[in-house]
Amino acid sequence: MRGFASPKRNLWSSFAASRAVMVAVLDVLATVACYFFGLWFRYDFVFQDISSAHLEGYLQAILPWCVITVCVFLVFRLYNCIWAFVSTSEVFRIVGAYAVLAVLGVSIFHFDGAFMPRSSLVVGFVFSFLCTVGIRFSYRLLRTAQMQFAHIAHAGELKRVMLIGAGDAGRALANEFMSSAFIRENLVCVIDDNPVKHGKQLCGVPIVGGRDKIPEAVRQYRVRKIICAIPSASAASRKQILDICATTGCEVQTLPGIYQMVNGEVSVSKLRQVDPQDLLGRDPIRVDLEQIVGYVSGKMVMVTGGGGSIGSELCRQIARAKPALLIVFDIYENNAYDIQMELKRAHPELRLEVLIGSVRNMARVESILSAWHPDLIFHAAAHKHVPLMEDSPNEAIKNNVFGTWNVAMAAAKYGVSRFVLISTDKAVNPTNIMGASKRLCEMVVQMMNRRSETEFVAVRFGNVLGSNGSVIPLFKKQIETGGPVTVTHPDIIRYFMTIPEAVSLVLQAGYYARGGEIFVLDMGEPVKIDTMARNLIRLSGYEPDVDIKVEYTGLRPGEKLYEELLMQEEGMQDTDNKLIHIGRPIEMDDELFCRQLERLERACAEESPDIRELVAQMVPTYKRPEKV
Repeated sequence: MRGFASPKRNLWSSFAASRAVMVAVLDVLATVACYFFGLWFRYDFVFQDISSAHLEGYLQAILPWCVITVCVFLVFRLYNCIWAFVSTSEVFRIVGAYAVLAVLGVSIFHFDGAFMPRSSLVVGFVFSFLCTVGIRFSYRLLRTAQMQFAHIAHAGELKRVMLIGAGDAGRALANEFMSSAFIRENLVCVIDDNPVKHGKQLCGVPIVGGRDKIPEAVRQYRVRKIICAIPSASAASRKQILDICATTGCEVQTLPGIYQMVNGEVSVSKLRQVDPQDLLGRDPIRVDLEQIVGYVSGKMVMVTGGGGSIGSELCRQIARAKPALLIVFDIYENNAYDIQMELKRAHPELRLEVLIGSVRNMARVESILSAWHPDLIFHAAAHKHVPLMEDSPNEAIKNNVFGTWNVAMAAAKYGVSRFVLISTDKAVNPTNIMGASKRLCEMVVQMMNRRSETEFVAVRFGNVLGSNGSVIPLFKKQIETGGPVTVTHPDIIRYFMTIPEAVSLVLQAGYYARGGEIFVLDMGEPVKIDTMARNLIRLSGYEPDVDIKVEYTGLRPGEKLYEELLMQEEGMQDTDNKLIHIGRPIEMDDELFCRQLERLERACAEESPDIRELVAQMVPTYKRPEKV
């Protein structure tokens, strides 16, 4: 209720006030004692020799001087600090306070020795300063000493930790290890590549060498956990260090990023488990956000499959570009609800419509486009799981091909300016029905681009880290449950990109669109899945095939050892963003293709067992599995 303070707040306020009074009393006592000590020091510590005039002057001056001292300390907020965290900033405030006291002392008492000898005043002033500093640091010093003794007493019971990085972030973490009562770990050694630091100590912990010493130091100091505190290192350097750490069998954690240091957020609680992106060995992809904002801002935008991994990230980035309206369309109400609540929290000003329905329902799609007339459509709704679609090929065609056709036809009918299809590298020389269905989707949008005023384009990329059903979350779950970790083939490789990276490039490709293009995203070097699985096991603190077994299950139906991003006959053209390339449209007979689509649609409706044969006639590069 307003007008009433909570009992807890009142109790805390009373405690803080009583503590400030206690410190003020200590300051007064210290001031009295220090200036008397100065007088006593002046007379060679013989009390009987002290002049009665000087003693009387001391007694007359000390009380008003104590009042002045406390008032100055109040002005400089010396009673507001938290004892456990006093630092150099408090020392600077104390220096400022004593500079003011020096000026006041000279002005009031003239420093002429009338009250007390000048030498005794200087000694008293100096000792008073030292006592003021000591009073404020005493609690922290005692607390640190207590923590040090506790660490020493229980060192044998605590997890032994290695810290990599003796820079600002490493120093902050080492200091927290030494002073925090909540850390149940023992920092035993530090690694840093700077040879000048070798042989020295960081907060009392030895710096034993560079990254080449990591395995040796792990054995020598019996390390069980490694913390990588070099947030400013390049991705390549970080990957090299993590690769070395992965061979030690230790648990590995990394500091999230350099901005945490700037914001004063560096702490052990901010450590995170190694992100799979750390294993990619490249820096995050950046795009020109101004271009994205330029063609999305103020527009009516629709995202199909808006609750999925890619669709929801599209919604997040589009929302930041301030569209006139964002329409989220998805068949799964739980996913749609989650992104709706998230967007409402993050962007309360956003005009948002969240609609449930299937892209397979042409009447539902047309009702939405006729009501809202979106300017841009990002089509992310699709079935994407390769093994599941191999078992249900007709559903892959119904949802992916004819769902795309429905939305594309409606987009052309209701004057949508631009239609962007989210495609996949599995559409290139497909060996599974999911990839073949996405290739048909690309052919649909290229045909529709030639037949309407709407600009139809497709964006093709590989696997995204962390998406629903992707391999990395599966590996993590398998590691958490003790294994085994399943890899289909020891030589299988894939292209990887994070969801935000892929979506930002999709949005920028939409900016480059002029109609008919297939945009191909540069995803860097492919990654060997077996290597990634084994490194994830090691970085989780286990040894592959010892603690957690790696099992090879064999390639699944329709699965390839490697994925391609561009069909040979498409060619390649660069954009201003060197990470986005354009494939030249392939010549095709649109009339024949439309007739084939109609026949394919009838076959799907009849649940024909010959769906793969029909798809192969339409996609010559589709290589059907011998046995299904």
